[in-house]
Amino acid sequence: MRPILFTIGEFSVPSFWAMAFLAFLAGFLVVRSEANRRGLGQDLPYDFLLYAYVGGWAGARLFLIPTAWDLFRSDPIAFLLSGSGWVWYGGVAGGTVALWLLARRRGLPFLLVADVCAPALALGLAIGRIGCQLSGDGDYGVPTSLPWGMSYPHGVVPTTERVHPAPLYEMLGSLVLFAHLWRRRRHAQPGEIVGRYLVFAGALRFGIEFIRRNPAWLWGLTTAQAWSVALAVLGGWLWWRGATNGAATFAEKSDPSTTDHRGPTNEVGHERFDGDSKGEIC
Repeated sequence: MRPILFTIGEFSVPSFWAMAFLAFLAGFLVVRSEANRRGLGQDLPYDFLLYAYVGGWAGARLFLIPTAWDLFRSDPIAFLLSGSGWVWYGGVAGGTVALWLLARRRGLPFLLVADVCAPALALGLAIGRIGCQLSGDGDYGVPTSLPWGMSYPHGVVPTTERVHPAPLYEMLGSLVLFAHLWRRRRHAQPGEIVGRYLVFAGALRFGIEFIRRNPAWLWGLTTAQAWSVALAVLGGWLWWRGATNGAATFAEKSDPSTTDHRGPTNEVGHERFDGDSKGEIC
């Protein structure tokens, strides 16, 4: 555990913010690679990064305010800039709204933008959870006697009890999810990648909440679990919709009575986006 990663003179670098920076950098590299593969141009990933950062940051903090109103009211600036208490589903919601605005401004299909960004979300969360683990910011779980239980005596939210290292669980799960999405991205239909992300990320967070310290909110579920269910349902619909459209497209191509009049295709047979195309986007 290392809440302060290093110090240069009188300037200290918190491990949480260092990992947050690396998470956004890694996410940017993933988005840039995928945007280039889909023919979206060189400048769009920078806009993705800016919009996602501002929207995600705002959502992650604003969604926390109703549950910590007294802390916010006593010192709003310190509360908003704190390195703990970031709300995952708030970040997803805020980033989604920001990217929707960007897609609308650029005239891009929103599902295309969401599919490009979904693997980056999984990888970014994995790296971000390393920051939670190093800083001991209270994201750890309930007490446990398991051999890998840890204590956080010098954390931002300290405890001397051996507890579940929940950030490490979520880090490992998110890395597996990133590998899955990255492998599937070349063969997926529009909306399928972001649908898979929402289903598996929601299921992961839903399960981890059982060993975290968050109080129940609705029907015995925590707030994060309720949002996880909602996002997983939405993701399941997007996944089903993409798979259904893909099956219909395959059937059409297999029918010898139909003729394909579409333009140049990429490696999976979908048109590349050139800014004017109205066809189906990979």
